[in-house]
Amino acid sequence: MILIGELLNSTRKRVRAALETRDAAFVQDLARRQTDAGVHYIDVNTGALLDHEVECMQWLVRTVREVTDRPLCIDSPNPEALAAALELAGPGTLINSISAEARRYEDVLPLVRKHQAPVIALGMDDEGLPEDADRGYAVLSQLITRLERDGVAPANIFADPLVRPAGANTAIPPAVLDVIGRIRAAFPQVHISGGISNVSHGLPARKLINRTFLTLAMSRGLDAAILDPLDTVLMSEIAAAELLLGRDSFAMNFISLYRAGRLEEKP
Repeated sequence: MILIGELLNSTRKRVRAALETRDAAFVQDLARRQTDAGVHYIDVNTGALLDHEVECMQWLVRTVREVTDRPLCIDSPNPEALAAALELAGPGTLINSISAEARRYEDVLPLVRKHQAPVIALGMDDEGLPEDADRGYAVLSQLITRLERDGVAPANIFADPLVRPAGANTAIPPAVLDVIGRIRAAFPQVHISGGISNVSHGLPARKLINRTFLTLAMSRGLDAAILDPLDTVLMSEIAAAELLLGRDSFAMNFISLYRAGRLEEKP
């Protein structure tokens, strides 16, 4: 499972305050803790700081780079911020994100090509967010096909079916799970990812919902996720799910985590 740590996101009040005040100690502590938790990428998002996002993104990348060499996931709606961060972030950087929206595709594809970067591909187009599995699959599959035609290797595509709040529309999570399964069958070489915590937005017992949805999504073929790596129960359930889905040969990873004291069972 490819884990992308979600915590350095400017939509979180404490992170936004740290970015505005240039609180390097706070930012670096979150970067270190996510690295220690075992993430493969650290998401860095400055999208809430519209007036000075490029400068803030550059500061954030430099600050994180001082304490970890873990690859970054550059997360911004602003192509200028993406471009600036990619020049600083180093090899292996993941771009978050491209979509089938005409302007977004035209703006981000040159960055993907220039840096030979993996990219998260959001299943949305100029008509907006898909509301059912058939349209969700159609939009995302067409985007994957277009990216491959434009020279992006399947292994560098992280297809994202757009996890959204279950509380707003309880039909969305089953539709997303359906899309995951159909994409996995049609495009076995691409990665499939999603922002897991989106599913619980606005609901109580959010961690319970996130953990349950992630396990369901993994069973359909999800192999990457943007999540909270400091949720130790969630991380333990990922290890157990990988074991039970046949992704952990001879249970070696599960046993190693157990011996290291990194598995947490719920009472």
